[in-house]
Amino acid sequence: MTKAYGGRASSAIRSPLVLGIDASRALTDAPTGTEYYSRALIDALLRLDSPFSFRLYTRTNPPGNFFPPTNNYEIRAIPFPRVWTHLRLSYEMVMRPPDALFVPAHVLPPIRPHNSIVTVHDLGYKLFPDAHPLAQRAYLDFSTRWNVKRARAIIADSFATRDDIAKFYGAPREKIRVVYPSYNAQIFKTSAAEEIARVREKYALSSPYILSVGTIQPRKNYARLIEASAALPREYSVVIVGKKGWLYESILARVRELNLDARVKFLDYAPIQDLPALYAGARLAVLPSLYEGFGFPALEAQACGTPLACSNASSLPEVAGEGALYFEPRGIVEMARTMERALSDELLRAALVERGRANVKRFSWERAAREIVEIVTAL
Repeated sequence: MTKAYGGRASSAIRSPLVLGIDASRALTDAPTGTEYYSRALIDALLRLDSPFSFRLYTRTNPPGNFFPPTNNYEIRAIPFPRVWTHLRLSYEMVMRPPDALFVPAHVLPPIRPHNSIVTVHDLGYKLFPDAHPLAQRAYLDFSTRWNVKRARAIIADSFATRDDIAKFYGAPREKIRVVYPSYNAQIFKTSAAEEIARVREKYALSSPYILSVGTIQPRKNYARLIEASAALPREYSVVIVGKKGWLYESILARVRELNLDARVKFLDYAPIQDLPALYAGARLAVLPSLYEGFGFPALEAQACGTPLACSNASSLPEVAGEGALYFEPRGIVEMARTMERALSDELLRAALVERGRANVKRFSWERAAREIVEIVTAL
């Protein structure tokens, strides 16, 4: 029996096909969305019973227990001081080319196998250009255009992102495959009362609070969330967990302008081990973003049993499903009313929690990995 792969035939005794993966972003010490996606998806791929052996390309040697203890992969640590993807990874593609290359969280190298697959996570810089520095916007536009043109297949995190790729870059829809990411089910789950109390004490959260998780930047729409929170009963505070990003100063200034310093707390980057209890201890989780390619915090909140209110923009309705209340992200009054309803209606709160727990069952890293394997196998 022979199997066709990208125009090449292999017999039943041929060595396993080699799927190379750019794993450089998976080794970040403090991962945000795309880095976490890379790490979790690679982990799931390595645990699958698949027709591939894997070759992971990294800049440095990972810790010994970083990737799962399976025997279907090798690590190629290829240090290089600058332009790692364009020069060093390209050189590796020349010297030891894999059968296919998957880039989950970065840009395709100039030299690569014909069968190359890349994930495009979002096009927020196109829809909200003022929310990105000019240099970053130019790079994102160039790198995404390159990825879309050169990849044999494109993975999108959501149908909203798929439609944006087709609209802005003219990619044929059949070239774009939607593969939903998931969340960390081992971490994000119900927290014990003692753990919630520990985390509340650690971060000095004495009053009932509304939680929002994400980098502090204009696209996350925190300025409007802060304005909307001013209309809520004074007993509620707003806790924002996220690193400082582009134009964060204007968001912090809005707190001072509204005299809300005592009611709005910024926690910067919190360890992932603390996040489940932060979610579980919150009266409400809010995701007010103007744009999200996927929106991991929506699933994290639902998995932790926290009622969720979120923006009706971009991918969020398809991700949060029926387990959230929705508002128009530019409507401050509507946002405030939605939050107040979610805070005060106990029957609604219980229903949101139940529907949220049902919704997260739609997502799994194993399912995502299997879909990636199917896409690569069909090339």
